[in-house]
Amino acid sequence: MEIVAFIIQGILLLVFALAGIGKVAGSEMHVENFEYWRLPQRFRVITGIVEIAGAALLLMGYWMPNTSMAGALILGITGIGGIITHIRVKDSFKETSTILFLTILSSILFFINYL
Repeated sequence: MEIVAFIIQGILLLVFALAGIGKVAGSEMHVENFEYWRLPQRFRVITGIVEIAGAALLLMGYWMPNTSMAGALILGITGIGGIITHIRVKDSFKETSTILFLTILSSILFFINYL
């Protein structure tokens, strides 16, 4: 089970680190998405910082497993916020599926480390 946790941890680490950096850096895609979702741009930066912090906790989790549990919890809660955002603007399942999948992976990683 430890190998599965390390793989999930690595996937989440890469995806959220890249997404967080893109949000903080103000990539055009993220700026347009937050405009489409009718959210302020400062929220984009805050979300990016939270994603980078969660990814950093996942990285530290390779040596200190409790930090990966905390990172998975932070990213899971962030993912729930993302799902709610997609539902609020009535996005299709296709547009919502990525964050839904990442939230499920975060939840699985949390419970693997919890048990």
